[in-house]
Amino acid sequence: MIKILDGIRETVDYDLFSSIKLYHNMQAEDYPLHWHTAMEIIMPIHDSYTVVIDETSHTFGPDDIFIIPPGTLHHLIAPPSENQGERLIMLFDYGLICSLNGTDSLIQSLHPYALISHDEYPELSKQLCSYLLEISREYDNKMPFTEALIYSLMIRFFVTIGRTNFDASERFPGITSSKQHEYIEKFMDVCKYITNHCTENINIDDLADLAGFSKFHFSRLFKQFSGVSCYEYLMQKRIAHAETLLIQPNISITEVAMRSGFQSLSTFNRIFKATKHCTPTEYKMLNRPKN
Repeated sequence: MIKILDGIRETVDYDLFSSIKLYHNMQAEDYPLHWHTAMEIIMPIHDSYTVVIDETSHTFGPDDIFIIPPGTLHHLIAPPSENQGERLIMLFDYGLICSLNGTDSLIQSLHPYALISHDEYPELSKQLCSYLLEISREYDNKMPFTEALIYSLMIRFFVTIGRTNFDASERFPGITSSKQHEYIEKFMDVCKYITNHCTENINIDDLADLAGFSKFHFSRLFKQFSGVSCYEYLMQKRIAHAETLLIQPNISITEVAMRSGFQSLSTFNRIFKATKHCTPTEYKMLNRPKN
């Protein structure tokens, strides 16, 4: 069961360590629609498990890894009671690694979820599973510097994903290796800038100047790098900011829209519903604490 749930917002109870919670879950129990500010990582050990995001079910099994980014609405479905299964469920406050260059782009690349299938990515899955199993052993057998070691393993976990996901030769083919890595660094900086200034009046000309490209060249390269257009990336960041405001009881929908960088309420409502599959008002109601 979820210990602390206000509406659909879960507050993670980090009891043993300051930023990590690990469950050896063997319960035949479903978890209702909810979200949290933690990153969630699920690795089945025996039997399958199902995560539902945007009304789509994703079922995966042993040696697969499912990653749910912060703020994602989801619910979990356990196997039937006669096949309870076993899985590791880890909740991790990724704020510790956010200051590291490139992590913002990495987290964004995982939205709305990431399924690392053993069948599709056998070597990557094997490496990531080994990190999670080592984290589990450390978590259960608490020794001096356990938390520090777990953090170091989590950094290696995400760096391994990042190096696979941001392979410069695949993102920017047809140019020299040195230029490929230069472009990766440039667009990581651009993504960081967008995150830090998403509520301001950002335009593509300024971002192109920041990266040192023409507007047309920048737009094409940005999509190669991030998988979405610059406009879509900016809207995702504004919606994420809006979510943090919507859970506050005394801020109107109009004020949320303006403070999140939207120039009109109608645009905010349209983009929010397309992204979150509910209106801002419905989202605010879902997050209202239950009496």
